[in-house]
Amino acid sequence: MENASVVIAFLIDLAIGDPFRMPHPVRAIGKIIEWGEGLSRSFFLSEKKAGVCLTLFVVCLVYGVTYLLLSLALLLSPFIYHPANILVIFTTLSIRSLAGAALGVYRAIERGDLSQAQSQVALLVGRDTERLSEAEIVRASVESVAENTVDGVIAPLFYAFIGGAPLALAYKAINTLDSMVGYKNERYAQFGWASARLDDLANFIPARIAGMLLPLAAGVTGKAAIRSVKTILRDRKNHPSPNAGIPEAAVAGALGIQLGGLNYYQGLPSTRPLIGDKINPFSSLRIKETVSMMYAASIFFLILGAAIFLNFHA
Repeated sequence: MENASVVIAFLIDLAIGDPFRMPHPVRAIGKIIEWGEGLSRSFFLSEKKAGVCLTLFVVCLVYGVTYLLLSLALLLSPFIYHPANILVIFTTLSIRSLAGAALGVYRAIERGDLSQAQSQVALLVGRDTERLSEAEIVRASVESVAENTVDGVIAPLFYAFIGGAPLALAYKAINTLDSMVGYKNERYAQFGWASARLDDLANFIPARIAGMLLPLAAGVTGKAAIRSVKTILRDRKNHPSPNAGIPEAAVAGALGIQLGGLNYYQGLPSTRPLIGDKINPFSSLRIKETVSMMYAASIFFLILGAAIFLNFHA
């Protein structure tokens, strides 16, 4: 039944995405991190120790509370437990919302509304977007969808399959910690060290699963599967993250485009190594193609995961 819960949660997310008006546990986790940052900094003189404490506290709290609440629900009734379990897993997935945000950028470019495209892509990336050209907007969108195929789909599915809803939500806590404090700037270089390292560790296996599935997705969507594999092998390390370079290289190779290069963050330039080759232009079609690959890879992993863990639990 646990595998069925993952499949049902996936299908619900595929159908409706994140209902913005519904209370979301990730927002609650964000509030806990904000509160915990101030508290941990006040307790420790060492920023690194404060960050380690915050990371362990948040992840353990999220896992523990989720496990206890679902255990209580199971004691009360399976008819309470199973919907609650599905709901928690559903909140960890971002398939439809990721596709919707990316396709919003695509539609704005197709209308010729560059300003709207710049505003829309800001929902996907942390870089400055106000002065991005059309090609830079497309690149940013493709990079975000490629990377979030791991963070928003493959990884939460992976942890839901191996540890159920509590582990899937604990993964989202790790991911949220990294997005809030895992920066390499003056404020967070030491404080965010533990969060960033734990996020790298948590995404290590899912990123490599994506590295196997995205070339297959390229093949079924009519893109260059062999070139995708070759680009992964050649360029996967051309990224500050030990994991994000894998899905980006997979997509870059499949679409025949070159990712990386110059970005601006709060007005400051940041140059990343290049991934892929300049074969095709950065037209808006590249966004749709990346979304198609994301959908295909996600469905592949859902089927693969359900089959593997059905036999495992049996």
